[in-house]
Amino acid sequence: MKILGISGSPRKAATEYVVKEALNEIQKKYPDIETEYMSLRGKKLAPCTHCDYCKRKKDWCIIKDDGNALIKQMIEADAFVIGTPVYVMEPTPQMMALFSRMRPIHHVFPEALRNKLGVSLAVGGARNGGQELAVNALNNMMLTRGINVISNEVFGYHGGKIWSQDNGGKGAGDDTVGMKTVTDLVLKLAENALIYEAGKIALAQSNDCR
Repeated sequence: MKILGISGSPRKAATEYVVKEALNEIQKKYPDIETEYMSLRGKKLAPCTHCDYCKRKKDWCIIKDDGNALIKQMIEADAFVIGTPVYVMEPTPQMMALFSRMRPIHHVFPEALRNKLGVSLAVGGARNGGQELAVNALNNMMLTRGINVISNEVFGYHGGKIWSQDNGGKGAGDDTVGMKTVTDLVLKLAENALIYEAGKIALAQSNDCR
């Protein structure tokens, strides 16, 4: 079982802190779950141009950058903690480019992300700085790629929302309310991932006994 944390920030600041803290919370409660961190910072990642190469050739994207490698790294995980800072009420262009480049998943490798689980986190410099809109966008992007979105509990219904006060990781860590939405969310993700994995094993054993 592997949970991959992804930071969509082009900087090393609040979002990286939040995603790494989320992975730490998973490790503390579920030490047998492997966690891995992936950052889009410094990556060369062009958006999809809808050239249809992947669809026509039944192959990965023809654009020569980091896109294919990042997507293949995602395929190796069972679940995702996906975080973004808010840029003009949306996820970062880097994060949106990554999901746009998953067009081969839809047309060529439809099973690659099927039944994997994911949660969304958004970090804003203001308390009400677009976090809900960014989380909604991340959830929609996951759903279009076959990833099942896990809901949160009270006060963080559809994702974790953090106020960094434009003060990097320290500001994010000081937002105890926002960080609690993150902790609750990622532990629910881990719980559901373990249940799903146990279900797959039970189903396989049941089929073997027939």
